[in-house]
Amino acid sequence: MDVSQYLEIFIEEAKEHVQSLNTNLLELEKESSDSKDIINEVFRSAHTLKGMAATMGFKKMNKLTHEMENVLSELRTGNITIDSKMLDTLFGCLDILEQYVDSIVETGDEGEKEADEMVGVLLSILDGNSDVKKELEDEIKEVKVDEEEKRYKKLELTDFEKNAIKSGAEEGMTTFGITIYISPNCMLKSARAFIIFRTLEELGSIIKASPEVQDIEDEKFDLDFSVVVISTETKEDFLKDLDNISEVEEVIVEEISLDNSEVKDKEEVEVEAVKKEKPKKKKPITNRTIRVDIDRLDTLMNLVSELIIIKNGLETVEQADANFTEQIEYLERITTNLHDAVMKVRMVPIERVFNRFPRLIRDLSRKLNKKMILHMSGEDTELDRTVIDEIGDPLVHLIRNAGDHGLETPEVRLKNGKDETGNIHLRAYQDGNNVVIEVGEDGAGIDVEKVKAKGIGNGVITQEQADFMTDKEIVDLLFRPSFSTAESISDVSGRGVGLDVVKTKVEALGGIIEVETELGEGSTFTIRLPLTLAIIQALMVELSGEKYAIPLNTIQNIEEIKLKDIKYIQNEEVINLRGQVIPIIRLHKILDLVEEETKKDSITVVVVSKGDKKVGFVVDKLIGQQEIVIKSLGKYLMSIKMIAGATILGDGEVALILDINTLI
Repeated sequence: MDVSQYLEIFIEEAKEHVQSLNTNLLELEKESSDSKDIINEVFRSAHTLKGMAATMGFKKMNKLTHEMENVLSELRTGNITIDSKMLDTLFGCLDILEQYVDSIVETGDEGEKEADEMVGVLLSILDGNSDVKKELEDEIKEVKVDEEEKRYKKLELTDFEKNAIKSGAEEGMTTFGITIYISPNCMLKSARAFIIFRTLEELGSIIKASPEVQDIEDEKFDLDFSVVVISTETKEDFLKDLDNISEVEEVIVEEISLDNSEVKDKEEVEVEAVKKEKPKKKKPITNRTIRVDIDRLDTLMNLVSELIIIKNGLETVEQADANFTEQIEYLERITTNLHDAVMKVRMVPIERVFNRFPRLIRDLSRKLNKKMILHMSGEDTELDRTVIDEIGDPLVHLIRNAGDHGLETPEVRLKNGKDETGNIHLRAYQDGNNVVIEVGEDGAGIDVEKVKAKGIGNGVITQEQADFMTDKEIVDLLFRPSFSTAESISDVSGRGVGLDVVKTKVEALGGIIEVETELGEGSTFTIRLPLTLAIIQALMVELSGEKYAIPLNTIQNIEEIKLKDIKYIQNEEVINLRGQVIPIIRLHKILDLVEEETKKDSITVVVVSKGDKKVGFVVDKLIGQQEIVIKSLGKYLMSIKMIAGATILGDGEVALILDINTLI
């Protein structure tokens, strides 16, 4: 069997372990004294990564994690103590490991980068401690093992198997009884079992297995299995090689000898158990979850989409039969439930994005010589997997901006009566059919006058335009391409540099981004994203005989406005709606449609909003609310503005979906 088929599993698990190392090292740095629990967890992650890398043949990663494990092993035993230099070294190791994983994702191998320099630093840490043994990986401590865990003792040997043991003994070979416990978190037990059996076969000959080998290959076993092996190797060799395999929780190896004068059906021999020193753990109750290929989920979502299209088609059929109506209602309930179920499968906690930011803040703090703390909340808020994969980079940029140009230096903060440690807030929460993410800080805030002057100086706006702009409109200039108020460009970020890219990415996900700021108090960037990008509720409208969809979550209300109530401000049509002045947009003109001449004395206006901004869309006719499936326009039409996609209606007609972000 080719282990390359497990590459995707390796990548997913490697990312998880690297993130676990990052998180736990940050916790260790916060502790006033060494925490054994955290150190043990860090050691376990490094040890598992080492075994995984060795199994997959990634020698560079294996070498680096091996030396990390040696250092962490000495840290666990108390032979060395942790300090800032060691932590910096371990964080540096993680950066290299992340580069290896990224390279494996892209190319299937670790790339050209060598870790010799970092390995040398790790060795120097060990050389500084006279108590460190030369071969740490061969250190095996003897501990007493609970007899109940020696599952191999319950194996019933046949006469043939007993004779094999006798013959082996006569030839100077040793028989070992082995019980192997796999981690409860293992996602693919049969794959792990294959790797274990391949290792055992390299060490000796397997003459007995429980459960049977076929059952183990079919994953018909719990979290442990036992074998009897005849070998010329030592028990230390078995322990060393088996312990290097990832997700092996515990290995128990004992030497078995049979009395040739009397052979019993169940041989029980009192021998000494030897295994790596590991804390005795109870088997935790874990959630029974699996990793699902996102392509398979997309296929399932497309099937659900087609089902909804069929349902919409049935609704257009004229049928007086009462049973037909009942069936339609039943189909609607089923499709709605199926949709909800699929969406829950696709939903992923935003925690997987947030987890990278504590490390980012630590590095920013050291690089910028600023004291800062990251406060996170709402990590369990869920988003569609496709959104999760895309939102990480915009958030990284916003947090770098917050630390670099948002927060003042400790000296300036103290001078202004603030605490010298700045605060960065990262918050996520669900608001209806949207998820809101806020990135804020208690820094200097955005100088509106400075932004205005920069805009005029760069020719982005004129002085006349600036005189009529609100503070919010001026701050929104920061989202213009290449607009920045930074006096010098830093290698970390620049307030405004790249914010146009952030806005483009957010809007591509169907979201919006806004900023609120107060001079001297700080700024908050707010991102509002849809929960999903596949199926939405929409209001169907008609324009010049053509049907269009307006996302329902953007609609505030629908009004019938008399023509005489339309006013003009700077030659633009507006209406006064309950004390609020709202501009109206003639969609016919923007979409280049021929407006039908009518003698109506009123117009239908759909009031939509984008953040705090509201406009009214003039439409010919309201069709009604409908659940629609968003279909891409394809790569040739994806650059078209104002249109977010298309949907297929029940009668087979195609309706375009209006992109509110570009129309307002």
